[in-house]
Amino acid sequence: MKEFIKKKLQCESCRETLAAYGFLLPNLIGFLIFTSIPVLASLVLSFVKWDLLSWPPHFVWFRNFVDLLKDPYFWQYCGNTVYLMLSIPFSMAGSLILALAMNQRLRGIVFFRTVYFLPTLCSGVAIYMLWRLIYNPEFGVLNQFIAKVGEMLNLNLTGPQWLTDENWAKPALIIMGIWQMVGGYNMILYLAALQGVPRDYYDAAEVDGANGWQKFWAVTWPQISPTTFFIAIMSIIGGFQAGFDPAYIMTGGGPNGSTTTIIFYLYNNAFQWHNMGYAAAIAWVLFIIVFIFTLLQWKFFSKNVHY
Repeated sequence: MKEFIKKKLQCESCRETLAAYGFLLPNLIGFLIFTSIPVLASLVLSFVKWDLLSWPPHFVWFRNFVDLLKDPYFWQYCGNTVYLMLSIPFSMAGSLILALAMNQRLRGIVFFRTVYFLPTLCSGVAIYMLWRLIYNPEFGVLNQFIAKVGEMLNLNLTGPQWLTDENWAKPALIIMGIWQMVGGYNMILYLAALQGVPRDYYDAAEVDGANGWQKFWAVTWPQISPTTFFIAIMSIIGGFQAGFDPAYIMTGGGPNGSTTTIIFYLYNNAFQWHNMGYAAAIAWVLFIIVFIFTLLQWKFFSKNVHY
């Protein structure tokens, strides 16, 4: 009898296991077809020279990587990418401040949370076209505002050529990026973290006579540090992979390559100049850069996270 029950349970366990694999199989197949195989194919492509038109591809082994490390444009575009990532600390600080404001128990607070989150839901193309109009040097809202301020102060103030001046193109994209990211998913993450801080901690701090700043520094900040650490890592990973949409729509990578990022350079090599092997090499070097930066963040900043 015991053996019969044991075999019965084993059969039921096998059926449950098969059912679980059946549910997982569609996602596994999609992962293999659309993720794993393309990644492996890009690794193979990084060792060949291929223009999409000729066949078969010509193996050059590590020549693409050697040429890439000697490519001055690649390092210039790496610098552009890091420069544009200066928006990350400002957007994180803005998201935290906005989350603190949205965490208040006020009437209609859900409406304001929705309003601040809306730019994230809007089409990126529409947002970039809107900011192109805002930055227009002749009839853009921003330059008209600067001129009005100059009139009020009896000064002859004129706005810069935002997207066509090498000195202003990257700051213009940074300003737009901060506006776009402040009320997005980072605000939602911070808001969720703030709502998870136990109220008892604040009550204890108030009993000890702590003011608002002291409560934030001693209670709020340590409690949300895991969220801050996660946002910082994901923002830097996203920062290295960002820059294609605004460069493609707003500036075309100019002026003089001042807004071309690594990912936009990768796109140009692959789909404009048909250097598929070189583009694949850029992708893998970018992966190595992101991997190293993530490890460094984990090594030096995870010790400051309060779990």
